[in-house]
Amino acid sequence: MSKKIFEQAKTWVLEAGELIRQKMDDPLVIDTKANANDLVTTIDRDTEAFLATNIKHTFPDHFILSEEGFGDNLSTLDGVVWIIDPIDGTINFVNQKRNFAISVDIFVDGVGEMGIVYDVMAGNLYTAKRGEGAFKNDQKLSPLKEELNLGESILGLNHNWLCENPVVDEIEIQQLVKRVRGTRAYGSAALKLAFLAEGIIDSYITMNLAPWDIAGGMVLVSEVGAVTTNIDGNTVNMLGTDSTISCHPAILEDLLEVMKKGRK
Repeated sequence: MSKKIFEQAKTWVLEAGELIRQKMDDPLVIDTKANANDLVTTIDRDTEAFLATNIKHTFPDHFILSEEGFGDNLSTLDGVVWIIDPIDGTINFVNQKRNFAISVDIFVDGVGEMGIVYDVMAGNLYTAKRGEGAFKNDQKLSPLKEELNLGESILGLNHNWLCENPVVDEIEIQQLVKRVRGTRAYGSAALKLAFLAEGIIDSYITMNLAPWDIAGGMVLVSEVGAVTTNIDGNTVNMLGTDSTISCHPAILEDLLEVMKKGRK
């Protein structure tokens, strides 16, 4: 990944964040997508259009995989692919005007080479290039501590999975919550992964997200020593929806065992 592409990506993300802040108090047009809680706003679409237009103009041979319809119809990750979520945490954006992020990742021939997660309202820019470490506002993040057990860990989890669901027996998830030190739900997958990279939480489990929700954060967590699989222990599908476990490597097997036991 060239320095030019990396620096250009950071510049566009920061500019997109400023455009969002400028429009925060404008009247919002809010639509729903898959269900009543799957929201999209004009600012989601405008932000993605801004990023996609700049990418296509500057790097016409690159591809885009994105949420709001400005990307390409891809069946592979061959070549250079930008994976974009213009606002991850739209419910937070609409209801709180905070706790949402812009997430951008660049894959090259199927490998995540660069990740950016921008906590827009807090002004925190998380970045990573493969093999060069992860950073928060240009300060390098420390590698994860060497040892950790499940009982000492903080789990990032959407609390809907404590209720009846089609993926994992909720009783197993409830028992997992009792075993860990605590749980946190932030309403944004990108921010949860950034917080995992920062050491604020120790794991994040999600049962059904798209690649743009997690792509930027996956590079961040990898650069501090975390591991990422789906809940079956396999590579996450970056061309469709999938489950995801990102965590400190010392607790991966414990988490996979819970998922295996409760898998429907």
